[in-house]
Amino acid sequence: MLTIAGRTFRNRLVLGTGKYRDFATMKACYEAAAVDMVTLAVRRFDLAAKGDANILAWIPAGLALLPNTAGCATREEALRVARLAREALETPWVKLEVIADPVSLYPDGEETLRAAEILVREGFVVLPYVNADPVLARKLCEAGCAAVMPLGSAIGSGLGIQNPQVLARVRDVVAGFGLPLIVDAGVGTASDAAVAMELGADGVLLNTAVAEAGDPVRMAGAMDLAVRAGRLAFEAGRMPRRLYASPSSPEAGVVGRS
Repeated sequence: MLTIAGRTFRNRLVLGTGKYRDFATMKACYEAAAVDMVTLAVRRFDLAAKGDANILAWIPAGLALLPNTAGCATREEALRVARLAREALETPWVKLEVIADPVSLYPDGEETLRAAEILVREGFVVLPYVNADPVLARKLCEAGCAAVMPLGSAIGSGLGIQNPQVLARVRDVVAGFGLPLIVDAGVGTASDAAVAMELGADGVLLNTAVAEAGDPVRMAGAMDLAVRAGRLAFEAGRMPRRLYASPSSPEAGVVGRS
């Protein structure tokens, strides 16, 4: 179970809405992964569209919507989009994104923090997308964010978890505030999602890895299983890493050895 701001989700995997070949494929992926929450780029869809042309018609009833401020380059833009999303979708939840660099698509930590402080004061449930930075994570927690969402690697890169040691440190900081950490961006395949969860992440948000897969629906199912397996492995506790070999069978009482 994943709990954010007092709301509990059965599935620790969150999927996005972009890059799918069509809305029908997108919906089938949600069903294959059995997700409880999806994130929606408010600036990139016409929420006033009618019938099947409206993406909301393809999101299964009961799924939680997490509007995001993708495409915003400044604090002011992100604030405006978050406020519009709250009115249009009737939810105070927002995945806060302020992108500083149009090439790397890395988030602007300073602008994200300032925007988060304002949105929290306005009653939003803020989930900020940021670089894996323990100091910034602490400041966001202190500002009242409901979770922290550090990237595993550049968004859409599929490079997987490039900074496991730093990500583990961010996890420790966020856990100290009793808040969840959700790895967001960079996951390319199921093993990447499992690694994120084995590091102690409370959840994984991804999109391109499913939408651009050869078979998106099967990949969605694989991601669901990977997130579950990774969490189980984290809770079970991995064996210690050793510099030297250690026999897997007991040495005492070996037949023929005096």
